[in-house]
Amino acid sequence: MQSRTPVPRASGRPRSAAADAAILAATREALVELGWSKLTLGDVATRAAVAKTTIYRRWPGKNELVVDAVAELFDELRLPDRGTLAADIEGVVLQFAAILARPEAKSGLMAVVAESTRDDALRERIRASIVDRQKRLVLEGRARAQTRGELPPESDPEEASRTVDLIFDVVAGAVVHRTLVSAEPADEEWVRGFTRVLLLGLAGASDTPNSAEPAGSRAAGAARVGAGGTP
Repeated sequence: MQSRTPVPRASGRPRSAAADAAILAATREALVELGWSKLTLGDVATRAAVAKTTIYRRWPGKNELVVDAVAELFDELRLPDRGTLAADIEGVVLQFAAILARPEAKSGLMAVVAESTRDDALRERIRASIVDRQKRLVLEGRARAQTRGELPPESDPEEASRTVDLIFDVVAGAVVHRTLVSAEPADEEWVRGFTRVLLLGLAGASDTPNSAEPAGSRAAGAARVGAGGTP
């Protein structure tokens, strides 16, 4: 399914935030009840109590509407401050997994990713609306860890940007695969193991954690050594 050409908004009519919220909520509701294939913009309009033209003034078509409806769910993600880098990662990964477990997120994300294989514009919208927006969590987490002294500062902006991309890809890829492809729970035990692998690498994660030393301290020390710092 190809994206429609965006329809210019009429000048002089301010966009209603309440209408936007109602449309996105109705889209998620329809996804759960009807599924991707049966969802129509007419049904969304009826559920949201708006005219169908109101939707078309905001979204070119069904694909884009569903992307934004799902993206709004991921905007709920917050990076908790639990005192250590490892604990912060565990907190946000558990939130991410919980969102992916919601029927509207599961059906919507899988559908638009499948459609994007045939639609470059849709792929770009997914990247801008979901991927790029959620990289803020990696940036925030790294900055916090650097302030705590858990990670060394990076002087090369390009290298730092590549590292952020890699971290996001590893976290998002692992959690999406676990929950949506393997259909296995990303529970606390799995998240703790995943975080050890992320921070310590395969060799470090195979060691049994020292019960007398907090996992966050071990992870921070390993991260500093791996980055050339002092444990």
